[in-house]
This record gives sequence, C-alpha cells and structure tokens, in this order.
Amino acid sequence: MSQQKRILIPLPSHDFDTTEVVVPWHRCKEAGMQIVFATPDGKRAYTDPYLLTGVIFGQLGAAKEVVECYHQGLEQDDAFLHPLNYEQIEAEQFDGLLLPGGHAKGMVPYLESTVLQEKVLRFWQLDRPVGAICHGTIVLTRTMDPESRRSIVYEKRMTSLIKPLERTAYWLTAWARGRYYRTYPEYVQDEVTRHLRSKANYVKGPSFNTPFVVEDGQLLTARWPKDAELFAETFIRKVK
Repeated sequence: MSQQKRILIPLPSHDFDTTEVVVPWHRCKEAGMQIVFATPDGKRAYTDPYLLTGVIFGQLGAAKEVVECYHQGLEQDDAFLHPLNYEQIEAEQFDGLLLPGGHAKGMVPYLESTVLQEKVLRFWQLDRPVGAICHGTIVLTRTMDPESRRSIVYEKRMTSLIKPLERTAYWLTAWARGRYYRTYPEYVQDEVTRHLRSKANYVKGPSFNTPFVVEDGQLLTARWPKDAELFAETFIRKVK
C-alpha cells in the first residue's frame, strides 16, 4: 500500500477565499490525502465573511454547497482548527503545496510573509508539486531564487487572477465596498507578469466561466473560484 500523501495549505489568519480552500481541501481528502494547514500564529483561520453571505445583495459569494462544506466540514476538521505556524513548516514532510487566494485586506500578511516565502522556496527546491490559485500566485512571484535573484516562477508559464476579473469586480462593488476587491493598487496580473521572463508566458485563458488551469512542470496555477474544481482535480493527479 502506498504511503498517504501529505499536502500543506498555508492560510492567512483572516479573509481567505472560501471556495479556493474548501474545494481543494475536500477533493484532496476524498482522494485519501492528509491535509495540514498553517497560519502566521498557529491559530485557526477564518474565511472572508462576505463570501459566506454575499458581497452585495447576497451575490458574489461562495456557492451554497461550498458554504455548507465550510461550516459542516472544514470548521469541524481538527487539522484546520489546530494548524502549524509558518515557522514550523518543514517542506520535506509534505508531498505538495497549495496556495489559495482571497482579496480582502486580511490576506496581506500572508501575501507578504517572508517566512512563508522561505518555506515555499524549499518546496520549490525539492521539486514538490506547487499549486496556486488567484492571489495565491502572488506568494510565488514574491518568492526569490537566492542564486538568480529572480522570482522562482521567472521561467514558467502560468496564470493568476486576470485583470478583467479583478477590475470588473471592483467596478461592480466599489459603491458599496470601496476598495474591497483591490488588495493592492497594482493588479495581480500585472505583478505576476512583471516577474516572468516574457509576457508571452502569462496565459489569460478562455472566458471567465470556463474552468481553466495552466501546468508547467511542478507548477499548477488557476485564476479564480470558478477554476477551483479543475484546479483540485489536476493537483491531485500531479501529486499522485
């Protein structure tokens, strides 16, 4: 019998995207994998509350079944309730790394953590499968190779939250939620593209509602929650 695969999912303390965590967690568990979480302080994380109820008029939140799985599944999971802290992460103990996204301001400590970036670098050096979706791709682009002094994804083909999606969400909700959908002044797509060898290495993908991922060696990237099922299925295949 093959040894159970262990997957690490780092999270911020607050405001992670519900779908981008619940779907990969649930699918990986179904596939017989062990999921371990990590947060900045080793305390349980909390999702973006607007995604549980809807950002405006009950819309733009997570699907009903995802919200139910968050409350009845993830919030009952011992690994989720008792995460590691970032300092305790040892990449050698895991078979893969998943970097979810989210856009509310609670994501910033996760996106800017140099400790987490050091741990991500070690996963990369060990050639472990690394999956990042939406804003999770920012963690990758900010992780630098100490030899080349470039981002670890410099040579890769990848996607991320694309500018039209981020801009549209902001325009639709700014009257009620201000800059809720603008984590940084720079769009995610622009930051990611800046760290790649060529703009041609950035792939926008098809229409918003067509699930899409990009694979390049150990790396798997996706754009937003609508890609989460395909993202999870593809990651599981890569790990196995």
